[in-house]
Amino acid sequence: MVLPREGLSATIILMKSILVPIEDHGVIEPQLEAALQLAQLFDSYIEGIAITPDYPVVLPVDIAIGVPSPITPENRIEMARACRERFEAFMTTKQISRAAAGTAGLSSGWRQDGLMEDAFLGAYGRVFDLIVVGRPDGSNGQTRLSTVEAALFETGRPVLIAPPTPARSLGETAVIAWNRSTETARAVLGSIPLLRKAKRIVVLELDDWGVPGPSGSELARHLRMHDLPAEAITAADPSNRPGETILKEAAALGCDLLVKGAYTQSRLRQMFFGGATSHILGNTSMPVLMAH
Repeated sequence: MVLPREGLSATIILMKSILVPIEDHGVIEPQLEAALQLAQLFDSYIEGIAITPDYPVVLPVDIAIGVPSPITPENRIEMARACRERFEAFMTTKQISRAAAGTAGLSSGWRQDGLMEDAFLGAYGRVFDLIVVGRPDGSNGQTRLSTVEAALFETGRPVLIAPPTPARSLGETAVIAWNRSTETARAVLGSIPLLRKAKRIVVLELDDWGVPGPSGSELARHLRMHDLPAEAITAADPSNRPGETILKEAAALGCDLLVKGAYTQSRLRQMFFGGATSHILGNTSMPVLMAH
């Protein structure tokens, strides 16, 4: 079957630790609001980390022009300090107590090691239950796609993409965009703690979309075996734009959590030809939980 019975039971303890990568110039409030919503559901620990693109510590200087590097060691210290101040100011405003990693209960903390690159995020995220990022739509100040992909491809953990406008609720009506792929099966497994709190779960399939595998009805039946209120529906996609159709159908259902596998097609193919993952990452107005 798609998900092992013991796997669902084992995930009940998850989402107790949440990692949020922070950039000093970025729009971070939606990320932090989404992380806090999750943390309040599970009494979780939220940790912030200062992140930057994978630049060298000091960029080469063109002697003829004499332009100094924008990423000097001093710059890095200042950028990391700004990230921490923004994170801690948010947590103070929300009255979330500070605590060390591993502390039980709703709390927050900061990674002390200065400014880190996306590659470090990909490795460090492996010891957290979930990574929360912003929507990488390419606009100024939003989360970079390279940060999201580091979390998706390198951590082995589910990733929550926070929309630019914080959602009023999280996970009351969950929609699973089911294309029968391994990636989506992993996303479903990673979302089980949230699905257990949902009032309604809809397994959404599109006509002529996806890879060979179990049907949406079979997934819904499996989820109901674990007392999850799952139903299955199939929607038409006459324009053959699955990303657009998924977002439209999910919005019509009142979805406040979309669950989807990330990059069933390769990133390179999606770059040139488009794909459901790329469209949803760049356009979602609802929280999306993804896994690869």
